[in-house]
Amino acid sequence: MATRRDREDSKRFPDDVIVEEPLEIRLDGHAVATTMRTPGNDFELAVGFCLAEGLLSDNAVESIRYCATGTAMDTNFNVVTVETERPAANPPIARLGLTTAACGICGAESIDALCARLVPLAGAVVPTPEVARAVDEAVRAQQALFAKTGAVHGAASFELATGEVGVVREDIGRHNAVDKVVGRLYLDHGLPAEGRGLFVSGRASFEMVQKAWAAGFTALLAVGGPSSLAVETALVANLVLAAFVRGDSCTVYSPEQGA
Repeated sequence: MATRRDREDSKRFPDDVIVEEPLEIRLDGHAVATTMRTPGNDFELAVGFCLAEGLLSDNAVESIRYCATGTAMDTNFNVVTVETERPAANPPIARLGLTTAACGICGAESIDALCARLVPLAGAVVPTPEVARAVDEAVRAQQALFAKTGAVHGAASFELATGEVGVVREDIGRHNAVDKVVGRLYLDHGLPAEGRGLFVSGRASFEMVQKAWAAGFTALLAVGGPSSLAVETALVANLVLAAFVRGDSCTVYSPEQGA
């Protein structure tokens, strides 16, 4: 129960709150990450994370399952194991701690690491204001969890030419929502996402650009603003970055074709 209070009155009522639980992601038997997420679409989240972090490379996913040593019930469905066709000889580097803005890695090093495994995108297309508005409205209409709780982020894939929305996912974590979209496309053999854009309901951070680039999206559309490192990375990736989606307007930070 919750209490809604204003200047004149207070009222007790049952309220919906979003579920937040940890998910441990394992790749070929090795723990690679732990994230706080909204349960649901966990297999997509695990695969999307591994792809965005460069842990899959050109290796194909063979199977995905809950838990690793016991039953799914033993771990409350909070451990997902991704198994590949050709497990790496050396265990992947785990990302198990909290990553903050003060993690000690500078922007140049972050971009260099991406350039070592990704190539600049080709055929960048700037979404029109009409497309940006259509995508924003369509995604909002499909955010059932946000409508109930107001506590989750949304992410979606969309066609750059028409604004038609494809996969939509929600999660308490911005990055998790994106990983779920990417993971679904990967499992449906829909990557690289050429000719499509990635929509995020929050700000455009470096991590959002990284995930969009790794999945092959040629544009990133964000409701919030971008960070300086996100803009710099988008320029290197030849990824169109459009932020501050407001009605029929948006702000483009990466160069337009022919500019």
